Formats: sequence, structure tokens, C-alpha cells
Amino acid sequence: MNEKITLGKWSEAGIDEMLLEASGIGDTGSRIAFLSRHFLDTPYEGSTLIGGPDTPEELVINLTGFDCFTFIDCIEAMRLASTFGEFIKHLREVRYKDGIVAYVKRNHFFTDWREFNRRFVMDVTALIGGIKTRQGTKMLNLRSDGTLFLTGITPRTRILDYIPSASVNPDVIENLHSGDYVGIYTDTDGLDVSHVGIVIKENDATCLRHASSASVSLKVVDQLFSDYIKDKPGALVLRPLPQGKEPPGFTV
Repeated sequence: MNEKITLGKWSEAGIDEMLLEASGIGDTGSRIAFLSRHFLDTPYEGSTLIGGPDTPEELVINLTGFDCFTFIDCIEAMRLASTFGEFIKHLREVRYKDGIVAYVKRNHFFTDWREFNRRFVMDVTALIGGIKTRQGTKMLNLRSDGTLFLTGITPRTRILDYIPSASVNPDVIENLHSGDYVGIYTDTDGLDVSHVGIVIKENDATCLRHASSASVSLKVVDQLFSDYIKDKPGALVLRPLPQGKEPPGFTV
């Protein structure tokens, strides 16, 4: 397996030190908040994961720039690790089905985490939204004109729970936990979400920490979640499981 590692200002020893400190934080959400805080202001960089079905896949680790999805998959892998070596191992498991580094095995869609990373996260959208939760059925990867977003990836039908933005009131926000992963639901055919980020609850505020591609940001930022979601279709929420373990009665 080929690896392409770009650490920028970080060293393996520095990452080891950060991960060791984070592993001593017992609360999962607080651990994610601690880790992700280190990457605030990191520049936005699109298309960091390139390739296709006919190109050998590389395990890309780029801590000098994130898109919205590589930001959350790096943080998710870090929160499961206590050393740099463990981080690499967990990134393979988070980013790829069965930990197999291949384009066709990559979790290209946010809700792929719900389906294939059940050891690590669970979908709590309906729990948080209650009766305000709505459902949509998508044929992921298939555009309305019949073409594919991603060559070589078979379209699949998926039923999605989401909370409409108009229903994201203070009670719903209260039910969010720091460290929850949020996908911004999209009405676009073939896609489940248009953006992803992490819920951070600090200083009596609930923010979305995310790698923003907005021209005024172009970096990892915190934005008030209520402000960010108000003009979007809705939100899906995946909650990290403590220490990557499935809850009692949870079956794959």
C-alpha cells in the first residue's frame, strides 16, 4: 500500500504527544473537541483525495489542508488512537470499508459511515429530531440525468433520516452532543449531504467546526450551528461511540 503523508508543522512525535494527551480524556465528545481545536485555521484544500477505479489508491494524510470530509475522517481516526501509528491504522478503517485502501472501498458518502463504520458511529438523527424528523430516499451516486457522480461506484438506494432546518429549534440543539458529526442534507439527486462538520459545545454556544470552502473563510472555522443551518435543507447526525465499541444490542 502506498502512503502519501504531508504533516506540515506537525512531527510524528508531536502527534504522538497530542494523541496521548487526548487518550486521557474520558468523554468522547470532549476528546474530539480537544483534537479538532488543534486544527482551527488550517487552510481549506479541495480534492485532496484523488484517483479512480483504474488508479492505484494511496492512503493520503494531509495535515496542511483539509476538505470538509478529510477533516472529519482525520479527527475520527485520531480520537480512536493514542499514537501516530494507531492513527494511520484507524484512518484506513474509518475511510475505507474493511480497512482496504482502494478507490472502490472508499467511503465516498457521509452515510457510508452509518453503513460501514458501525463500530465507530451510530445514526442518532431520529433520536435528536423526534417527531420533527423526516425521511428521504436517495439513489446515491446517480444524477437526475442518469449519469454518475463517481465512475466505478455502483449506485445504491438509501433511506435517510434528516431534521429540516426549520425544525432545528433550541430543543433540538440541546439534544446535540459535542463531538457529533453533522451532514448537511441536500435535495440534489444522487447525494446524501452537501457538507459535513463537527458539533462543538463550548462557552454556552453550539458551533459547527468545519473545513469551510466559503471565500470569506477557506479554513477550518467555528460557526454558530443555528446560523449555519438556517438556510440549508436540513441535517443528519452521526454520534461517535465510546472507544469505537458498539452499544449493547447493536448489530452490524
